[in-house]
Amino acid sequence: MLAPALQSHYDLSLEGVGVVLAAVNLGVLATVLPWGILADRVGERAVIAAGLGSASVAVAGAALADGVVLLSVALFAAGALGACVQAASGRAVMGWFEPAQRGLALGIRQTGVPLGGAAAALVLPVCLGVGGLHAALAALAVALAVAAAAGAVWLRDPVRPPEATGSELPPLADPRIWRLCWASGLLYVALGALIGFAVLFLHSDRGVSTQVAAAMLAVVQVIGAGLRLVAGRWSDRVGTRLGPLRLLGFALAAASALVAVLVSAPLAVLVPAIVVAGSLSQSWNGLSFTAAAEIAGYARSGAALGLQQTSLSLSSVVTPVAFAAIVAATSWGVGFGVAAVAALAGTVVLRGLGD
Repeated sequence: MLAPALQSHYDLSLEGVGVVLAAVNLGVLATVLPWGILADRVGERAVIAAGLGSASVAVAGAALADGVVLLSVALFAAGALGACVQAASGRAVMGWFEPAQRGLALGIRQTGVPLGGAAAALVLPVCLGVGGLHAALAALAVALAVAAAAGAVWLRDPVRPPEATGSELPPLADPRIWRLCWASGLLYVALGALIGFAVLFLHSDRGVSTQVAAAMLAVVQVIGAGLRLVAGRWSDRVGTRLGPLRLLGFALAAASALVAVLVSAPLAVLVPAIVVAGSLSQSWNGLSFTAAAEIAGYARSGAALGLQQTSLSLSSVVTPVAFAAIVAATSWGVGFGVAAVAALAGTVVLRGLGD
């Protein structure tokens, strides 16, 4: 959402915007696995409260930064500290619910991401209009502080002993988790391209105002949240995470390819295609998340989820920089086409992994 504001405020090229956006994800990449291992040892509540509280301070520092270098450093720190929530919150939900309910429960947990994105798409343009980029970053710092307080006050350890199931192998030595991680990273390319650059594409290339493009992104996030719930419940009913995950991967590849074909089409045709593809780009994440935790078992789920989130973080670091470079060298159509190929490749990686 802040991409156009970053570009104009700091006079950045498209590639420069990609680098700044990647700073947050680079921080996540550096720490999400250690945070997951720490959650396995000390519990979820302490990890989430301490990590998000510190991340709030880092984002407040970004709001005060007067140069792109200081901004990038602060955003890197925010990503590294905020990564605590990735595995720890999933581990908590994993312990609260039985396997037959877990797909929906973790799907609900995963809706926090697109719903947070929808809230940002609605609130941040107002903040930009009132106080510019620094006000928007300050609003994010406040949101993180509220989240840290909520975790400290309300988060509870599982009330029942989790079942002793899962792989006998540590997550780092389990080839099934590694394959799931590679697939997740490839599927994320489409998400990073569509969600990360849709506003900038529509604004800079098709002349759509930032406010209208942001409203479209909010719709995408809300639909994406709903799809995560549907996918989670679907996986509970059929008793498998990987079957629905593969089907959603194929759908995402097809929808992304359609966007690539329609980049120059009338907005009445292009925008619905982006909404469909953008929504599908968020539908699969909860299933991948749940599968990683269940393969490892509760006792090691923090490490497994940390590893799965590391693969997403690696992709989220590479995707904005690579996508921006591809678009700058070729066209938006080629960029979205590459995203479609990556989604297809990720789905193929899942073949034979089992149900």
